[in-house]
Amino acid sequence: MSIEVYRDSWGIPHLRAADARELSYAQGRTTALDRAWQLEVERHRAQGTTAAFLGAEALDWDLFARRALLADTARRCYDALDEQTRSWVDAYVDGVNDGLAQGARRSPEFAATGLAPGRWEPWTPLAVWLSTHILFAGFPTKLWRDTVARRLGEEHVELFATDGPATSGSNGWLVTGERTATGAALIAGDPHRFIEAPGVYQQIRLACPAFDVVGLAVPGVPGLAHFGHTGSVAWAITNAMADYQDLYRERLRRTGDGGVEALGPDGWAPARVHTETIEVKDAEPVEVEIVETARGPVIIPEDAEGPVSLRYPPRVTGELGFTALPALLAARTVADVDRAFDRWIEPVNVVQAADTEGGALHRVAGYVPLRHPDNRLRVVPAWEPGHEWTGHHAPLPREDVDGVAVMANARGLAAPLGVEFAPPHRARRIARLLDASAEWTGPAMAAVHTDTHLASARPLLTLVAGAADLDPEAVALRDRLLCWNRRMDADSTDAAAFAAVRAEVVRRFARHPALAALATPPAYPALFQPWLALVPRVAYALETLLTGGPVPEADRLAIVREALAAVAGAGVPDEPWGATHRLAPWAALPDDTTAWPALDGDHDCVCSTSSVPGLTDRAARGPAARYVWDLARRENSLWVVPFGASGVPGDPHQRDQLPLWLRGDLAPVITDWNQLTEERHDHH
Repeated sequence: MSIEVYRDSWGIPHLRAADARELSYAQGRTTALDRAWQLEVERHRAQGTTAAFLGAEALDWDLFARRALLADTARRCYDALDEQTRSWVDAYVDGVNDGLAQGARRSPEFAATGLAPGRWEPWTPLAVWLSTHILFAGFPTKLWRDTVARRLGEEHVELFATDGPATSGSNGWLVTGERTATGAALIAGDPHRFIEAPGVYQQIRLACPAFDVVGLAVPGVPGLAHFGHTGSVAWAITNAMADYQDLYRERLRRTGDGGVEALGPDGWAPARVHTETIEVKDAEPVEVEIVETARGPVIIPEDAEGPVSLRYPPRVTGELGFTALPALLAARTVADVDRAFDRWIEPVNVVQAADTEGGALHRVAGYVPLRHPDNRLRVVPAWEPGHEWTGHHAPLPREDVDGVAVMANARGLAAPLGVEFAPPHRARRIARLLDASAEWTGPAMAAVHTDTHLASARPLLTLVAGAADLDPEAVALRDRLLCWNRRMDADSTDAAAFAAVRAEVVRRFARHPALAALATPPAYPALFQPWLALVPRVAYALETLLTGGPVPEADRLAIVREALAAVAGAGVPDEPWGATHRLAPWAALPDDTTAWPALDGDHDCVCSTSSVPGLTDRAARGPAARYVWDLARRENSLWVVPFGASGVPGDPHQRDQLPLWLRGDLAPVITDWNQLTEERHDHH
């Protein structure tokens, strides 16, 4: 083999090989050496086998992964791949399997949990992709809306519609050559996801005679699906917030021979059923019955209302869109990227791309089924006709780019395809910041990435301004908030005071009699509880609730007045926002030794570090990477991830990018091979 592995000063791998297949092998092997523990956790998550080494608290996820048939769906999608794509995926898996044992020896987590590295199956990368994104479209929100409609009334079904507690959003923007210093386009942004240690994005370079691409890979998946720069064309995505998964209320019955039947629009029909066993560390194994109706797998077996099945595109079509991945690596122009994304399935994304010829692209990509509008809103009855899928949306929306295009999960390009979108604040703020110059450069984009202005504070501050009958301490607090610059800076004590009042308001709304019917979450599996708990729902819908909805206006004013009095009475926090607004990353084995740092920003800021007001100021979600793709000179591009290139504890590159990420700085994308260090490997 003619594989060469180079590293830059951040330990980022730059791989060179003879062809695309050999390069895919190199990507798999290098990822296994750098991130063996992360890869194995992802493989077990995709298979629903994490409880075997993480214990009973991982059981909920395993039950869901088994019931949803994630691994079987991945297998099916793998079998449907064309031979060329399949061979390319196979090469990645061969590389992972060749590197895992060596990578595991570097990773103490294996010994700590008693886990031995396993073998990747050819379909495992598809399963990792599927399990990583299965909750992206937020289908549990339909369980919530169903509960709201039943308990509060049909008219309130969309009362809490907003970018919810557990969705993944992002910022992205494209500035065409007319608005840049070089005359060539810039693409920049940051995907917002749960921050995981090690990170969900891997900076990497993939080069062979056919192409030379830098970008952000998803560990466990070959290629550069979401963010890449081939030298002549660059692309980036955000979550389109489309709705493409449906939940059906099922009626099931046992047959005499131990089988199961499900009631559909045409009467009773056999369902597929089998039993699986989930091993649990330090506990008895759990038997789980897997049932699949004509709609889809039953993911909620019993609840007060009856079982619920999930219908999701790859299960229905046998397509996961992996043919797009090698096509993206080979892209030379915006037209090539556009064609590649025609094959994309999920998650449904907004795509931006620009090339060195002046081409620009702003479109939606993915598979969105055509069906009754009720399907998008809530759980629908499986036995009623009219809820079937009748094809899919084509062509998907696109628009011309004039100077600047912004994508930030707001209603807009994808509006016909979804129900809930992010509030428009981030998108508007980015557009406003970009309007300030026609001479944009890559480094100047950091000021957009890190903007902390909180436009969503306005409705609460309007009611604060109207608060009367306050004692002197509360008056002082009110006046201080009204003079605040509305920036959620980590070192701002005013931001902390605002957050304290906001949290108090959220908790009081959640206790209000008008919302009392929602106080007890419905009895669905614990995995879905983040979507079903009232306090986070109130927190993210606060703007709506402060300006309308079931809580009367007089009570809204009273709540704000009481919150001011309570915070003033308890002593306004004299610590800055960053004292409580700290990074709280997810790890399969939690690390209790690290004092995680203070963060700028908040949920609705461009610098989107999401707290859950009323519950916690800590941020589990934020920019999982930041990037600037420069189409004038690729080597002027910039990138950063929250931690580093290595998933190995104690490695110098495990967390060396954290100081940059915290400051909003970016590392240069180094493309000159002479500035890189070659790594010696024995390539059998």
